[in-house]
Amino acid sequence: MAVVEMGERFAYYGVSGNLITYLTNVMGESTAVAAKNVNTWHGVAAVFPLLGAFLADSYLGRFRTIVISSIVYLVGLVILTASVSAIPLEHRRAVFFVALYMLTIGEGGHKPCVQTFAADQFDEEVVEEREAKSSFFNWWYLGIVFAATSATLVVIYVQDYVGWAIGFGMLVVAVAVALAVFFIGRRTYRQEAPIGSPFTRVAQVFVAAARKWRLSAGADDHLDVCYDDNGTIDTEDQARVRTLARTDHFRFLEKATIMDETDATSETRNYWRLCSVNQVEEVKLLLHLVPLWLSCLMFAVVIAQLSTFFTKQGSTMITSVGSFHVPPASLQVTTGLTILIAVPVYDRLLVPIARKNSGHPSGITTLQRMGVGILFSILTMVVAALVERKRLSVAKVYGLLDRPKSTVPMKVWWLLPQYMLCGLSDVFTIVGMQELFYDQMPEGMRSLGAAVYLSIVGVGSFLSSGVISLVQVISLRWGGHEWLAGENLNRAHLDYFYWVLAGLSCLSLCFYVWVAKGFVYKKVDWNDDGKELKGVTTQTEIGKNMHV
Repeated sequence: MAVVEMGERFAYYGVSGNLITYLTNVMGESTAVAAKNVNTWHGVAAVFPLLGAFLADSYLGRFRTIVISSIVYLVGLVILTASVSAIPLEHRRAVFFVALYMLTIGEGGHKPCVQTFAADQFDEEVVEEREAKSSFFNWWYLGIVFAATSATLVVIYVQDYVGWAIGFGMLVVAVAVALAVFFIGRRTYRQEAPIGSPFTRVAQVFVAAARKWRLSAGADDHLDVCYDDNGTIDTEDQARVRTLARTDHFRFLEKATIMDETDATSETRNYWRLCSVNQVEEVKLLLHLVPLWLSCLMFAVVIAQLSTFFTKQGSTMITSVGSFHVPPASLQVTTGLTILIAVPVYDRLLVPIARKNSGHPSGITTLQRMGVGILFSILTMVVAALVERKRLSVAKVYGLLDRPKSTVPMKVWWLLPQYMLCGLSDVFTIVGMQELFYDQMPEGMRSLGAAVYLSIVGVGSFLSSGVISLVQVISLRWGGHEWLAGENLNRAHLDYFYWVLAGLSCLSLCFYVWVAKGFVYKKVDWNDDGKELKGVTTQTEIGKNMHV
């Protein structure tokens, strides 16, 4: 399973890491237009998993979805490779973008399922495996970053200095080999069957609650079990998911569990009138995650700059080390190397120390971890703005402000701190989001949980394009000059743009802290023997409730 994920990540970063260079240098797009195209593609690639997760959880199952989507991904890579070599020039642009968006279709089925499918291999009713799952997310992400770093080091160099066709061809081979290895192990995997549309179950709760909005939701009115056509206990919900503990939030939804006279006299249960307590608690979990999802969007906007404006900054600076030239996009390897170092340090050093002080199994809660990452993202923008200010001052001293094709006499290594801070931000926020949206989703919707986490990155990319457009309009209207316009980065005021992102991120962090303080972790009725035990949360030890 790790192999197929690493193969896909190797291919994805082999395409995305240098995409803005291809669009500007080969297709002749302006920096702003290319940045918007890259952000749009990233956004679509990260939003499509919502559809893939729905199909996996409802109809296909995760294993089958992984296989089908990986084949689509492989075909897309083959067409992409052909588009830069064998396709006539007049059709090259159209074929290139068709292939590019085929990758998003494959990504849509692959991304929400592979990590979830791997996490499903842990038995949550065994204490040791429950504890191991938290470390799993750290090491899984480490594998992803290793693949991404390898692509950044090798593939981008080949694309820039050997040829685009060979560079993309390497990605075809990587995905083909990874898919073959994954398929060989198919008989050893623990597979969960699809349970039907999760959206239907959610809609049933809202409809049933609305139909009974006049009824009183007293404690004695609730129905803890549902009845089938024969009047016996229907364990459908209990068989599919572990029983969720009762919570006091969103009490209006609990009207869906009240059995009125119509339900009592009906020979069959109407699922659009009467829902189980467990089904209602599933919907409550989703509602708790919505404001948290919103509060993380600015983090994704910051991360979107990594493969767009950061790369263009580097392209204007001295990139040579002796006779060797470093491709500007390859600086992204700094982010990967930071993660490769930081994850083992975090997992093996910081977590045990924090665990002794807090008593928490993971050292700090997932929400605390994500908050630290968001703080690092703000620092990333602050440092990026200061470095860009320095670059512009050097360009001014040497009279290069109106000579965009001239190299600014400033080493590209000045950009390393912002790449490193971006890596630290990922270690805390990205891994935290992966764990949170897997752990806190209803069990039958975990593929959807992975897709929801990915959609943060996708919507953040769309927002990045939106912020660029908004900055263009405002700067033109009130400043008389578009900050990010044209090919001349020396006149683009990119530092102002970074300060805007830093300010918006500060506001976003304040909102996140407010949301996190009111967040309640999922509670499951179980114990180590699989028997009922009330009030055990999936993020804390029994008897404690550490929210933030």
